[in-house]
Amino acid sequence: MTSSMAGDRTPRKAILGQLPRMQRPDGSPIRVLLVDDERALTNLVRMALQYEGWDIAVAHDAQEALALYQANVPDVVVLDIMLPDVDGLGVLERLRQSATYTPILFLTARDSVRDRVAGLTAGGDDYMTKPFSLEELVARLRGLLRRSAYMTPDDQERITVGDLELDGASREVRRAGVPIALTSTEFELLRFMMRNPRRALSRQEVLRRVWNYDFGGRSSVVDLYVSYLRRKIDADQKPMIQTVRGVGYMLQPIQ
Repeated sequence: MTSSMAGDRTPRKAILGQLPRMQRPDGSPIRVLLVDDERALTNLVRMALQYEGWDIAVAHDAQEALALYQANVPDVVVLDIMLPDVDGLGVLERLRQSATYTPILFLTARDSVRDRVAGLTAGGDDYMTKPFSLEELVARLRGLLRRSAYMTPDDQERITVGDLELDGASREVRRAGVPIALTSTEFELLRFMMRNPRRALSRQEVLRRVWNYDFGGRSSVVDLYVSYLRRKIDADQKPMIQTVRGVGYMLQPIQ
């Protein structure tokens, strides 16, 4: 099995085999719903995720994906944007109507900023463009699972910075008493910034601490998420999220 969609033949075991296995709180395997109409790709990705000890359900179109989701709600979804019946954004809209919030990672052959932004603003938690590395896909899914409320039930902290409040237990965020809806990744990015107010945070530090990227992930993902966090946190308010030129970003309390 290749470890990269581009043909890298480095064994996955050499790269990911030393990481501890992730399980659901009851000890059962992580449930993944993989949605893509390319059967060769789904076969390859399924083998990689099964190596992690996870249970994989595969759908090749939107109708099948929605049926599988309703039959057994997964812990994370890998979703292609270009599907033969309904596109991935339409599937996401349906999934977000569920009472359970499930982290969603988009796969797309489209590499334009507009397409990536569309997926993130529609409620996706992360994205990857094709071709992609299986090692990076597994790392991102592990990160999404760690960042989801489902996998971190013991985190009870409450943080207040200026008029911004974050509740780790309920996953609620408010500014000046007004609730703000965030995806799981946006929530973890904000939490990291609120834990470090008035401190300049580099993009690489954010990648390590929020995305758990220790292998050189693209810093552009930080810029995208910060831009959309700004739209939610600083909307019609004095801006708290500041750009530190040549470094990264800082959360500045408003007095």
